[in-house]
Parts: sequence; C-alpha cells; structure tokens
Amino acid sequence: MSDEASDERGASDPVRVRVRGIYTTALTRRFLDAGYEVVQASEPIRDRFDAEFGTGHHEVTVETTGDRQGVGVHGDPDAVESVTSHLRGVGIDAFAWDDPAPRGAVFDARVTDTRGSGAMCALGDGVEGFLPFRAVDRRIEEGDAVRVQVRESEPPWNDRRARLDAGVRARGGLATLVRGEEGVSVNTRDDAAGRELAGMTDLLGVSAPDGWGIEWSHAATDADMDALRASLERATERAETLESALDGEGEVEPARELARPGAGEWVWFGRASRFELDADRREVTTTMPGHHRTKAASESASAGVDLAEALCDPSGEFPFDVVTRQFGPVEGDTVGIGHGKPDGRHITLGRGEVVEWDADGTVSVKRQLTGGGTYDALGVPRESGDTALTKFREGRWWYPTVYRSAEGEVKGTYVNVCTPVECFPDEVRYVDLHVDVIKQADGTVERVDDDELDEAAAAGEISEALAEKARSVASSLESALSE
Repeated sequence: MSDEASDERGASDPVRVRVRGIYTTALTRRFLDAGYEVVQASEPIRDRFDAEFGTGHHEVTVETTGDRQGVGVHGDPDAVESVTSHLRGVGIDAFAWDDPAPRGAVFDARVTDTRGSGAMCALGDGVEGFLPFRAVDRRIEEGDAVRVQVRESEPPWNDRRARLDAGVRARGGLATLVRGEEGVSVNTRDDAAGRELAGMTDLLGVSAPDGWGIEWSHAATDADMDALRASLERATERAETLESALDGEGEVEPARELARPGAGEWVWFGRASRFELDADRREVTTTMPGHHRTKAASESASAGVDLAEALCDPSGEFPFDVVTRQFGPVEGDTVGIGHGKPDGRHITLGRGEVVEWDADGTVSVKRQLTGGGTYDALGVPRESGDTALTKFREGRWWYPTVYRSAEGEVKGTYVNVCTPVECFPDEVRYVDLHVDVIKQADGTVERVDDDELDEAAAAGEISEALAEKARSVASSLESALSE
C-alpha cells in the first residue's frame, strides 16, 4: 500500500468498501472475514449480519455489472488492488482485468463517428467511449477533438463503450466536486436533511478549490462529521489533481490520457466461483442451490430466486431443470454462444436453435453455417449448407461441436476446453482455455493449442491452477476420443 494511502487511514486501518448488487451478501461476508470494513450497508445486509456497519466514506466500490456476470472494483488505487486480489481467490474460474478507462479519468479524445444520440470517441490505445450530444455544449462532428471525462465505465466482456461527459467531477465517496459549479447541493429527497447538511458544510473546515461546487450524496445525510470531512478532503484532493492536469486549458491533443484520479478493475465470476459465493451466502441466510448462477441469468430469474428463498429453505443440488424450464433455454429457443477470452474479451460465435434439452443439464444447439475458409484445426473446407451441432452441459469443463455437410456427412469434431459452462436464457457462457481436442472424420485424434495455454499462463492471464485443470481435462478427452 502506498505511503499516501497509509497516512490517510493509518498504517493498520482496514480498507473501507461499499458493496452493491446480487453478490453483496456473499462478498460482505468475505470482506468482513478478511478484515475489510464494509460501509453504507443496505438495510437487508444490516439485518443479516451481526456486525457494525459504518456510514462513512469508502475507498473502493464493488458493484455488480449490468449483465450480472461479475463486479466492477473502483476507487483508490491501492484499495482497488487489495480488493481485486482478494476477489481473484473466490474460485478457480474468477478472472480479473484492468479497466483502461476507469470512472473519473480525463482524456483528450478524437471523434471517430457520430450517431443518432452521440459520438464515438477514441481515447487512445484502442480504447473507445460514447459521448452523448446532450453532454456537450457545442456541435461536434467526426474528426473533432474534445476533452472528456469517463462518467460510467464498462467491463471488457460486453460490447458497450464507456459513457463520457464533457464536464469534470471529482468523486470522494459521500462528496463530489463539480468543476464549473458553485455552492453546495445535496442529492436527496429528504429536503430537511438536505438543508441541514448544506448548512453545516462550512463547519467542516474544508474549502473546495475555486470554481468547484460541492454535491453531497443521499448517504451523506446519515454520516457523522468526521466521515463528511474525510470524504470532502478526498474529493478536494482529487479536484486539485484534476485542476493541475487541466491547468491552462491548452489545445486538446487527442488521443491521450490527462488524469486518472482513481483506478478500476473488472472481475468475472465463472460457474464454480458463483457456487463458492453460494456457500458464503448460505452461512448468513437461506440460499438455494445455484443462487448466484440463477440470479446471473436474468432479472426475472433473480426475482424468482428471491421468492423461492422467501417461501422455503431449499437444499440439495442446483435445480437446472426447474430453472431452465422457467427461464430458458429449452427446446425451440434461440441462444448465442458467448465465447469469453482469458484477456477479458467476449466473442459471440453465432446463434442457434436449441434442438434438444435434457433435465441433466444438456442443451444441444444447432447452427446453419455459411461457406468460406476452413474449420479451425480440422483443416477441412467450410461450405454453404454445413451445420454445427454443439452439446453443452451445465457445469462441464468442455463441450463438443460436430460439423456436418449439407448431406449429413461428418466433417470432424472439435472439443473446446473451457471454464464450467453456464446455460443462460439468451446465451451459453464460459471462458475459453485455449487447449482443445479434435477428431477428424477418419477417426484421427489430436490435441491442439497447448502453446497458447502455456503463453496465457506465463502472461498471468490464467492461473497455474486453472491451466493445470485445463491440461488435465484435455488429456482425459484425448484418451476418451482415442478409444
């Protein structure tokens, strides 16, 4: 931990974390056990734990991503590093990636394209963001240079870009300073509490830099003076850092990063990790088998879990048949194949029809293919009219795809080794582990791409434990297919 961060909290002070989203109960238990201080806890969390939760500022926020596949970790650099390192240990298939455009970072950007509601902006190093027209006080066109700040960042596994703003804000937890504003405002529906907080801000003895207004969050109305002062001090320090980086308002020179007052990382939880989190949550409150796996599927599935746990105390195995009968995918549905990469990318391998469904967790997806090129590793031509039949089984570390010609002749089988498969309503998800096993039409079996797995492990994209699991699975498949 840096000297600056240690001085702020004290050498032995715990990292203060604010947690939100579907993983909150499980992660709160993990954070408390690890010695972190969880603050601004929601009412259900306060009811579930026999613990004291502070109302003060936080150094890092852990929030469930919009697609419920993982969490974003954002805040002070040292705190983010500490929390992310802890989350990597949730399960064997938990991955973490740096956020190249974390919330609060300021860039000189180049407009690369304009669309109906905004502009696509290049931030540098292949990073892009989206700037809504309503966030800019002038007309912008392709090729223009514009100074922007990241308002909301996005995980690497989805195809959305970071949301940008032309204004500049310095977040300190309970307090945010807004450049170009003045005075004090409180973001709350409790008018009386808001007026009281605004009136006592001067008593904190912390002055915002010239040209910056103070905006308090609703949570600040319940915080004590020490917490308010600490939060305002942190926001002021960040505002001064940003002001220094923007000093002079010189010519915008895209594409470059000007300031990064905080850090960010994204953590993706695979199926095994979600079940580990189930065990943590079960220590605290009623938790059905597959709680996080089901909640990650869809909002309606998440609501169904809440109802089931409110009605009974479930036990046993994850009820794949019940969950998928209710929310999908089942026979006749169309699903995508979400091919995750260890570097954080997410590729859709196309969509197909579920032609077979079994209560044991097997979902067979058939795709009609177009012609052109050859099939990876198999080396046979890909022709119009070919079909691919892929059999996924929930929780399995591999899945096979059989390629056939328009006449039904087998062209070959490709077995992908991956993290445990999850069959969500709209998409089957996993992270590819590089090594694969193929079986040619003549029965020849070959193991491929071990070198890519070795390189990914050496680069730290895949843990050695996960790499060894992938090699073991590949060896078993190779033996089974050769019999």
